[in-house]
Amino acid sequence: MKFKTRLLITFLTIILLPIILALTAFLIIGGYLSKGQEDLGLRVNNYNVWIDPAETSRHLSDEIFVEIREGLKQDPHLLEKTDILDAINDDIADKSSYLIVRKGNELYYTGNQLASAQIFDKLPEFNEEDIDSETAQSIYYDDMNKLVRQMDFYFTDGSEGSLFVIMKANSTMSRKLFIDMAVAITLILVLTSLFLTRWISRSVFEPINELNVAMQNIAEGNLEYILPHKDDGEIGDLYRNYEDMRLRLKESADEKILTEKQNKELVSNISHDLKTPITAIKGYVEGIMDGVADTPEKVNKYIKTIYNKACDMDRLINELTVYSGIDSNRIPYHFHRINVAEYFGDCVEEVGLDLESKNIELNYSNLVAPDTLIIADPEQMKRVINNIIGNSIKYMGSRKGEIDIRILDEVDSIRVEIEDNGKGIPSKDLPNIFERFFRSDISRNSAQGGSGIGLSIVKKIIEDHGGYIWATSKEGEGTCMHFVLRKYQEAKE
Repeated sequence: MKFKTRLLITFLTIILLPIILALTAFLIIGGYLSKGQEDLGLRVNNYNVWIDPAETSRHLSDEIFVEIREGLKQDPHLLEKTDILDAINDDIADKSSYLIVRKGNELYYTGNQLASAQIFDKLPEFNEEDIDSETAQSIYYDDMNKLVRQMDFYFTDGSEGSLFVIMKANSTMSRKLFIDMAVAITLILVLTSLFLTRWISRSVFEPINELNVAMQNIAEGNLEYILPHKDDGEIGDLYRNYEDMRLRLKESADEKILTEKQNKELVSNISHDLKTPITAIKGYVEGIMDGVADTPEKVNKYIKTIYNKACDMDRLINELTVYSGIDSNRIPYHFHRINVAEYFGDCVEEVGLDLESKNIELNYSNLVAPDTLIIADPEQMKRVINNIIGNSIKYMGSRKGEIDIRILDEVDSIRVEIEDNGKGIPSKDLPNIFERFFRSDISRNSAQGGSGIGLSIVKKIIEDHGGYIWATSKEGEGTCMHFVLRKYQEAKE
C-alpha cells in the first residue's frame, strides 16, 4: 500500500471513526439514562429531548394542538373523552411527555399520576384570551425541570378547562449525558490513536526498522542477509532496491575475491615463467665465466641462448604491462592504414626465422587482393600474431610442428586463420580459452606453464579493432584460431 493511500486512510479514520463511535456512545448512554425516567412513567425513545428539549416540546405540542383543534371542530366533547386522551398520551409517552387536563381548579385527566402531582399546583391559570389563539407559549419551570405548553378551552357544561403538554427537561440528566459523552469521546480518541499508531507502526516503522537492521548487516559485511518479500507500495520498492543493492554488492565482492585469486595465480604463474629463463641465463653465464664455453662456437651458442631467454622475459613483462592496460582500459593504440599483403608478409618472414630455429614448418597463403587495406595498430596486431603462434609452439607436442597462416577474403572483411598440428584443446575448455587466467587441462599439465592471459589480450585487441575472434580444435589433431577484421574503404563522393 502506498504512503498516499495510508495517509488517506489515516485521515478518514481520524475523522469518521470518532464520529461513528461517538454517535454509538450517545445512543447507548442516552438509552441507559432514559431508563432512569421509568420511575416517573416516562419513556424516552426520541433522543432529541437530550439535545434541545424546548424546541422538541414546542414542535410536539404544536402537532397535538393542531390535531385537537381540528378534532374539536367535529366533536366539541373531544377533550372530555378519556379514551381519546389516553390515545394521545400514548402517542407522546415515547417522547418523555404526557398530558394533563384541568377542569376549573381540579385535575380532570393525567397521563402520569406521579409526575403530575409534583407540577399541578404550579400550572398557569386559565386565560380566556388564549382560547382562540393558534399558538401556545412554552413555560419552563426551573425548579421542576419541565417544559409546559398550555391550550385553554371550555367544557360543554361551561367550566373552564386547560390542556397541558408536559415534557421532561432534566438538566441534571443533560449534565450527566455531557460528562458521560466527554468520557466516551476521550476513550474513543485514545483507542483511535492507539489503533492508528499500531497500524502505522506495523506498516511503516517496523519495515523501516527491518531495513535498518539489513543496512547494518551490509555495513558489517554480511551480504547474505535477506529481507522478507514485500509486494506493495514504497516499502516494497525499498525492499526490492535493498535486495538489488545486496545482490550487486555480493556480486562485486565475489568478483573482487575471484580477481584477487586470479592475481595471486598470475603472480605465481609469472614467477614460475620468469624463474625458468633466469635460471637458464644464470647457468649459461656461469658456464662462460667458468670457462665451460671454451670455444668461440660454444660462447656464441651460450650468448644466443641468453639472448633468447632474455626475450622470453621481455615477452612476459610486456604481457603484464598489457594486462594492466586491459584492466584500466588503457591499451595504447596507434591506428594506421595497413596493406594486408605487405604487413602479413613481413610478419610471416619475421616469425619464420624463429620457427625455423625450433624445427617448426611454416606455411603461408594470402588470398586477398594486393591493394587490400585495413585500419590497425601494427604493433598490437603483431602482438596478436605472436601470442597465437607462441601458444601453438608451447603446446605443439613432441612431433614435428607445422603452422599454417592463411589470409582469406570475406568481401567487406578479411579473415586470418592460424592453424597448428599440436595437442588440440578439449571441447569442454574451448568456450573458455579467451577468459583471463583460464588454463585448460593440457596447459595445467604442461611443463611450459603460462600466465593464462595471452589469449584474453588477443581477444581484447581484436575487439578494439572492431573485429571478432573464435577458435576451432580437435584434441590430438590441432587448433585453428580465426579472427576477422573489416577492410578499409575510401568514402565515395
